[in-house]
Amino acid sequence: MTDDVSTGAPVDFDRLSLIRDRLGGDDRFAGADWRPEYAPGRVVFEYETGLYPASVETATLSAVWFESGDFSLHYHEDHDTGSFDHRWDRHPSGHNSRDHVHPGPDAPTPGENASHPVDWRDVLSGVLTEIEERQRAFWHDQPG
Repeated sequence: MTDDVSTGAPVDFDRLSLIRDRLGGDDRFAGADWRPEYAPGRVVFEYETGLYPASVETATLSAVWFESGDFSLHYHEDHDTGSFDHRWDRHPSGHNSRDHVHPGPDAPTPGENASHPVDWRDVLSGVLTEIEERQRAFWHDQPG
């Protein structure tokens, strides 16, 4: 995972700490990795594998938030046959409006222009809802 978001603003570690505290006790997650070596400006949450069929080996949600209010939330799944990536972003961009989404399955650039809520809690809630809908779809698409 790379930090491909450049806003010029410092990372808001206080906000990331709030996000870690809010989601850290959530049963959906097996754990949180605070500022891992491979992404020192992020907090990374690993989803419980029981939310997915066996073909999904791991799923993570990583977050970086900046003091300017810009952010990037990256959802990633590793499958036995490939991967799935989806990103929600707010940052200056030469390829999209400031608010945009890089949709799954491969989070292409340019993405799609979007409108994210102003409050970080609403952004996070919306992202978690979208991920939950994807998780439910795995089970609705299962045979028998």
